[in-house]
Amino acid sequence: MAIHEIFMPALSSTMSEGKIVSWLKQPGDEVKKGEAVLVVESDKADMDVECFHSGTLAAVLLPAGGTAPVGETLALVAETAAEVEEVKARSNTAPTQAPAEGPGPAEAEAPVTPADGGLAEAPAPAPAPAPPTSGGRIIASPRARALAKRLGVALERLEGSGPHGRIVANDVEQAAGQPLSTAPLAPVVQGERPQEAPTATPAPGTGRVAPGQAVAFTTAQQAVNRNMIASLSAPCFQVGYTITTDRLEAFYRQVKPKGVTMTALLVKAVALTLAGHPQLNSAYAPDGIRLGAGIHVAVAVAMEDGGLITPVLRDAERTDLYSLSRNWAELVKRARGKQLQPEDYSGGTFTLSNLGMFGVDRFSAILPPGTGAILAVGASRPVVAVTGGNAMAIQRQMQVNLTADHRVIYGAHGAAFLKDLAQLLDRGPESLAL
Repeated sequence: MAIHEIFMPALSSTMSEGKIVSWLKQPGDEVKKGEAVLVVESDKADMDVECFHSGTLAAVLLPAGGTAPVGETLALVAETAAEVEEVKARSNTAPTQAPAEGPGPAEAEAPVTPADGGLAEAPAPAPAPAPPTSGGRIIASPRARALAKRLGVALERLEGSGPHGRIVANDVEQAAGQPLSTAPLAPVVQGERPQEAPTATPAPGTGRVAPGQAVAFTTAQQAVNRNMIASLSAPCFQVGYTITTDRLEAFYRQVKPKGVTMTALLVKAVALTLAGHPQLNSAYAPDGIRLGAGIHVAVAVAMEDGGLITPVLRDAERTDLYSLSRNWAELVKRARGKQLQPEDYSGGTFTLSNLGMFGVDRFSAILPPGTGAILAVGASRPVVAVTGGNAMAIQRQMQVNLTADHRVIYGAHGAAFLKDLAQLLDRGPESLAL
């Protein structure tokens, strides 16, 4: 018999922390192995987290709305009634957080005065309680254990200040004389239903955040921030191209009633062009150039509540246009509902970002980490152009801009790719349906 821990899982390769959306089980509820007990918001989607042990949910250590790093303990599952009572007893005797400020000077220095008016010695401090254990095992978060090992702190000498007496990173840092890296969490009282974490306070009566007030980043926005910072390490260059789109738009009008989207047309054209330019389908790796094990086009999608996600259309050059359109519609639907699985948004070898639908003429995209190139697509607009024989005509044109990692892709590679893509869209878009 044992007390088991439910940890914050790594739901994607880029996830470093997650936010608890809701608890599907409450303390005292029976849980079965493989049963979902909570919903976690990762940097990409909301996903159920299963329990790996059967028993009773003895304690919830982090309420809904709270954020924790990957590997952090979120709850305790006990196998026996005695272990449930042990967790309850531990929570009742767990030390509370010390106040943010110490006592005032008068309170700190005032001597103890007995009834006869003389001075009495201050009582000796009570011995610190032993750290919480379960069957001789110290209950500490993974981060606290790692910190203790790095800072040379003995966990068995510490007094846990976390929920239910658990030793947390702050306890280790305090024992080592280090500044606290995180603010202490408010303890969860056993028997109380976990409450939602506080959010930014809206202006009274408006439902909006007041001007000048900070709004916390969502988990998805934090992931975008980390990716953008990581992209700064890549030496990128940009190449632009103008593509005539009269035939593309005429073909689009023919296939649109059949459910084909412009995104699917562009993805198909990009994938077919990438088949002849494998250098554009590669990425930098410490040991050399990593060629894509397939042509998997990721397409940027803006989330309604903030953030960005890039669902992946796999083997796009071998998938027919109509299946590609259906797959894309399903991915967008699940992305907006935050129901994507990790395999739906990982493994892209080339990225497409289309802001033309918003009327944007041109823009430069930031290279996502782990890929070699991203193509930014602007809106198609009518322009006066010089055609063959120096004749003037009105044509529809769109601007595309390629951002590439110069460590694996050179300017000539980018220019040749864009030239072939333009010829495909300008002269033979009908071949995209073959």
